[in-house]
Amino acid sequence: MVIARQGKCVNSSSCPIARANEIHTIPDGADFHCPVCGHELVEVKTHAPRKSNTMVFAAAAVILLLLSGFAIFMTWNPLRKASAADSIGAKHTILRLSGSNTIGESLMPALVEEFLKSQGATNIHTIAGAKPQEKIVLGTMPGDTFPSSILIAAHGSATAFTSLADKSCDIGMASRRIKPEEATKLSSLGNMFGSASEHVLGLDGIAVIVNPANRVSELTKDEIMHLFTGDSAEWPKHGSSQAGVKVYARDDKSGTYDTFKTLVLSGKPLAAGARRFEDSNELSDAVAHDPNGIGFIGLPFVHNAKPVAVSEKGTRALLPTRLTVATEDYSLSRRLYLYTPATPANKLIGPFVEFALSKQGQDVVAANGFIAQNVALEQAQGVSDAAPQEYRQMTRNAERMSLDFRFQPGESAPDNKAQADLDRVISLIAERSDARDKILLIGFADSVGSPAANVALSLSRARIIENQFSQRGLKPAAVRGFGSGLPVASNDTPDGREKNRRVEIWIRK
Repeated sequence: MVIARQGKCVNSSSCPIARANEIHTIPDGADFHCPVCGHELVEVKTHAPRKSNTMVFAAAAVILLLLSGFAIFMTWNPLRKASAADSIGAKHTILRLSGSNTIGESLMPALVEEFLKSQGATNIHTIAGAKPQEKIVLGTMPGDTFPSSILIAAHGSATAFTSLADKSCDIGMASRRIKPEEATKLSSLGNMFGSASEHVLGLDGIAVIVNPANRVSELTKDEIMHLFTGDSAEWPKHGSSQAGVKVYARDDKSGTYDTFKTLVLSGKPLAAGARRFEDSNELSDAVAHDPNGIGFIGLPFVHNAKPVAVSEKGTRALLPTRLTVATEDYSLSRRLYLYTPATPANKLIGPFVEFALSKQGQDVVAANGFIAQNVALEQAQGVSDAAPQEYRQMTRNAERMSLDFRFQPGESAPDNKAQADLDRVISLIAERSDARDKILLIGFADSVGSPAANVALSLSRARIIENQFSQRGLKPAAVRGFGSGLPVASNDTPDGREKNRRVEIWIRK
């Protein structure tokens, strides 16, 4: 008795299953469509083989299976010049993301899968795209009988903006902030620096690691650069007992390497003979077993190696921790961004960004090894002896929140992350009703200008955040400004000065 129908997809121009010539078995009563592209199947008649021909049919089945596997391999060959959009019919693609490999490699597929679940989709899974840097997340939306796709093309942060410009993506992923010239080219989409277009997805920190027996416990960014480029072949200060330095690094495809190259190497190549790794765990283990090894790795992969504290000119050395990266005090921290048109044409852009920035979305960010923006109270690390005396007194019996408020470059307005963080802080305070009258806001400035002017600027910034709190029904217990008294980055660079212009938030115990 026939209990199922068999059919082939003939949508070979768009569907990889059709190009692989696969036969689908569809239960009686089910929709007779391709489970990948949704195209109607062409029925294939089959006949039961005679018992005497069992071996013949078995051999034929094996051959067909091998041929199908070969066809699939040819279809998905990374050398094939095609985009991920070719893999699924365009009419079933509901969202397209393009840009950073750091975001797109594992974080974004996980985030998209959870987003589809939140939308009620079923049969959610991720498959490879036409190229290694491309992925396709499939899911059947409520009311549909065939899957829809969300395309992820992770070819680098710069492609986020070129793809937005040529309308080949809906959301750009970037592990750096958009450049002014890129924003100008996208002016038709709105102000790309505005809160309607620029969204901070999470934070990332890179740990510099050495062998646990190495006596080096802290390095400056300049010292790290010299070690990794080979300009210095010996350990600074009191390092390894042996003179040689062996460099371990991720490979060129790695987002971690891209981050390190941008933040530390200043355009210089790695030292000749540097050992390169595709796998973060293998790199960490290699450094942990080499008395002269030094490497860099994402925070989740430190394992048995020893992270060193990192400093810039004029700052104290800090270890990479959840707190120092979340507050962006750690020198090798950076923001991860999503960029969208100010007025999106695709109706899913807004819900996806809202989900990504929600507590549920930020839990996915944390689960994938990055620093989420869900606000928490932290037992702060020891305050530097160089900090102003009043600052040390204020924070002695207080807990620091896992964020700092920063400002738009050259402006007094809070930046886009700070605006989102205000609501996150209010939610936390609402859960901690005992903290409502214990909030401390402490402002800082860069070193440009006179000391008196910098104190006034830092207090002014703290007052701006105080006003934002007041509008939301909270009155801080104390608001102070300490000028340039406690830099977290070098004041010699624009990025460093921007980091130093901040407002910390503490809660008295």
